[in-house]
Amino acid sequence: MRIISGKLKGRRLKAPKNLPVRPTTDMAKEGLFNILNNLYYFDDISVIDLFSGTGNISYEFASRGTKSIYAIDANYNCIRYIYNTAKELDLNINTYKSDVYKFLEKTSLQADVIFADPPYDFEVEKFLTIANTVFENNLLEDEGVLIIEHSKHTDLSTHKNHSYDKRYGGNVFSFFEKITEKEN
Repeated sequence: MRIISGKLKGRRLKAPKNLPVRPTTDMAKEGLFNILNNLYYFDDISVIDLFSGTGNISYEFASRGTKSIYAIDANYNCIRYIYNTAKELDLNINTYKSDVYKFLEKTSLQADVIFADPPYDFEVEKFLTIANTVFENNLLEDEGVLIIEHSKHTDLSTHKNHSYDKRYGGNVFSFFEKITEKEN
């Protein structure tokens, strides 16, 4: 995996082979960050990275100047890898070993960007539960966005907060936003 931009631009990271992950491809990640670059100043936002796996997305935000990053994964080895890599690269990434659904139910954190990259073979209901919990528990800042990565075979457009999808090969990013009173 490669860091696309920022202070660590071009840096390649090699995750251990034993991690149960499917990192976001460089092409898809570059497309995603081109969109986010037009929405936010990275040094002004907070990020929650759910199902963070190798930390690929967290490192990209940190390299671009984001100071408040929370990486959540249920796998101890993933969290240990992210923690050690962040320490080695002097990146401010807070790691939490937790089931993502339990974390979302209990956290009081709010973020400008919540990124979720659950296993592609999840049932649609499990994807939608992420979105439901984020909005029910008011975990997004007012101008925030929830982004859920999934395969092209999954359709999340039925959710009331769904805004749009961006597709990169077999990867799809579904964007979700708060509904304002005017939009209701």
